[in-house]
Amino acid sequence: MNETRFGLVALIGAPNAGKSTLLNALVGAKVTIVSRKAQTTRSTVRGILMEGATQIVFVDTPGLFAPKRRLDRAMIASAWGAAADADALALLIDVRQEIAAGDQLSDATETILAALQTRPRPKFLVLNKIDLVERSKLLGLVERINARLKFVDTFMISALKGDGTDRLRAALAAVMPLGPWLYPEDQIADAPLRALAAEITREKIFERLHDELPYQTTVETESWKDQPDGSARIEQTIYVARDSHKKIVIGEGGRTIKAIGAAARKEIAEAHEANVHLFLFVKVRENWLDDPERYRAMGLEFPER
Repeated sequence: MNETRFGLVALIGAPNAGKSTLLNALVGAKVTIVSRKAQTTRSTVRGILMEGATQIVFVDTPGLFAPKRRLDRAMIASAWGAAADADALALLIDVRQEIAAGDQLSDATETILAALQTRPRPKFLVLNKIDLVERSKLLGLVERINARLKFVDTFMISALKGDGTDRLRAALAAVMPLGPWLYPEDQIADAPLRALAAEITREKIFERLHDELPYQTTVETESWKDQPDGSARIEQTIYVARDSHKKIVIGEGGRTIKAIGAAARKEIAEAHEANVHLFLFVKVRENWLDDPERYRAMGLEFPER
């Protein structure tokens, strides 16, 4: 029997680098939500992977960006907090954005690289979305980034397609410290299903609504009752900051909320591996973005300023 290993890997990077997509690909199941909109992930999400005799807990962190609001500051603190606790760091780069920046690295990447200089952890560079750019341009990008910060190794992947992830998994497993597993061998996430269900509904809000509104909504699973036939009856509340937002979420004749519910119900049922009966309610919770209790519910520290 091989000696067991256990460790944490923090996935860090700018918004929309593909961290959530990569986490789902590595684990082999949906454990975190994905959206084309930036800054969808609000708090750290953990996915659990078995690689031989090694158990790796991947931590999907909020994208690192210049914070403007209290919620932004809480998200950034959460990301760097996860990085401080990790045994290894994987910096995910959207190669399209970097190549578009020309011979210079983007401001976001420069800022992250500077912050990583003082973090004494094994660091891995992961270039994502390589299927969307010319391969001839990748080598120069690798050289520019490694000139700024030396990485243990560099990986070129497509998180969406799963290309290149096997080699990444093996390399990360090799640097995990010896130790017992923290979770059962068949567990893939450390969050309860009701929390994932709320996040899935929030993901559908991001898909259906536009501009700033999705960032000013939060979803809470108020009740989850397992039924005798194996199905679940779920009640969720979508909280918005203003009454005008409530009308938008509901939509004319309730069409928007019905579409959100139908899409969310399908994915929650897949995660639950049984039918679900989902009931959505929309309520106004003014100033929730300044409510410490809401931050605790999201697993975030409340910034005083």
